[in-house]
Amino acid sequence: MKIYRISTVFVLVALLLAACGSAGGDAKVLNLYAWSEYVPQAMLDTFTQETGIKVNYDTYSSNEELLAKLQAGASGYDLIIPSDYIVTGMIHQDMLEKLDMSKIPNIANIDSKLLNPSFDPNNLYTVPYQWGTTGILYDPAVVPFVPTRWADLWDPAFANRLVALDDEREIIGVALQVLGYDKNTTDPQQLEAAKQKLLELMPNIRLFDSDSPESAILSGEVWAGIVWNGNASLGYAENPTLVYICPEEGCGIWFDNLAIPTNAPHAANALEFINYVLNPEASVLITMEFPYSNPNAAALEYLKTSDPTVYESYMSFAGTNPPQDFLARTTLIIDVGDATTIYDRIWTEIKGGQ
Repeated sequence: MKIYRISTVFVLVALLLAACGSAGGDAKVLNLYAWSEYVPQAMLDTFTQETGIKVNYDTYSSNEELLAKLQAGASGYDLIIPSDYIVTGMIHQDMLEKLDMSKIPNIANIDSKLLNPSFDPNNLYTVPYQWGTTGILYDPAVVPFVPTRWADLWDPAFANRLVALDDEREIIGVALQVLGYDKNTTDPQQLEAAKQKLLELMPNIRLFDSDSPESAILSGEVWAGIVWNGNASLGYAENPTLVYICPEEGCGIWFDNLAIPTNAPHAANALEFINYVLNPEASVLITMEFPYSNPNAAALEYLKTSDPTVYESYMSFAGTNPPQDFLARTTLIIDVGDATTIYDRIWTEIKGGQ
């Protein structure tokens, strides 16, 4: 009987050790769900080398795709990069974990003006990853006039010569601004008018592309596009004659954020990654490969000394460092609550006519 008890103890200890070993192996994982063309592989590789944590990088092309997948029950993700208005909705739906800021000391590197945003007061759930604007990028060598307004994109000269983001809130927002309405309206009649206005624009839109819309402009397939500033920056790097503007009616401003979904299986690893991303050296890798606007003040100082040429390019281009008159015309997309279903329906109807 005594031998039996000892054997049982050995078996239980062995099972416990095996379970701990298995959990330890699994714990060296981070499942990242983020925008495509947005997280540098070099940064992921260096993080893995330094921590032993393997990063699995799954991608989406819109905030709505991210939200729909999580609402449908997708689990297993440890870290996501939602935009401002989606953060608001996710907080209200208890879809995000509160952050333990004691694990993120590098939050001190973020420009204080970009902390405590309206969509997440006191940064309880998010920290900034990148920010930027949404405007018009065009090639002056082929566009027959100088566009200054969103309304100019409706000109017949642009027939089949435009690329547009595959982003319902930005594109519907453009039509609303052309009509003189609030970009975040919840008025069904105004939204219906915006739909009709966009249907008038459809003959000019050759393609929708949120991944690399600048490519179609660089190749000459299209002449201009509604793009994010990072796309404008990538296009400008290859062709410095391209022009990026905030139209007279106003343009978009947005903030993308690192956040941990509720019940993330490896939340501790997510916190470690967030803090790692906020290191100046790591943050600069993001700017070098995906040149949106960097919220990390320490990273920009590091870039200034480590690569003055790139820093000067960053500071002199409106896509990465918009001047005050540009910023004064920007509007943030906000959560529109139940009216989201109207935006979804309109977008489906517009895209269905392609």
